[in-house]
Amino acid sequence: MNPRRRVLCWAMGMLPAPALAAVSPAEQVRIDRLIEYVRSRHDVIFVRNGSDYSCEDAADFMRGKMKAMGGHISTAQQFIDEIATKSSMTGQPYTARFADGKTVPLAQFLGDELKRMDRKH
Repeated sequence: MNPRRRVLCWAMGMLPAPALAAVSPAEQVRIDRLIEYVRSRHDVIFVRNGSDYSCEDAADFMRGKMKAMGGHISTAQQFIDEIATKSSMTGQPYTARFADGKTVPLAQFLGDELKRMDRKH
């Protein structure tokens, strides 16, 4: 079953939620903080497969995609690299567009925040 169909079937309750990898509590906190960072960024439009999404929609999508497809993820960096920043169907990278029109790859946007979080702690 292709990844998109698996997510759709899971979301519709047709498949059980996959077992998650052994994400340590510390790494789960880092992943949750990244998702909440996205949710808090009301000044950013998230672009996925050519469509614009609000910060809330982007965060909800990331959380759902992690639940549906993150069984092999064990670190926040893997979450960025494999779940949060590109389409599992097309491979197309997601982007973040700021109010001034500047666009950056979402991998850079989240990677920069992860580095900031790690420096803070």
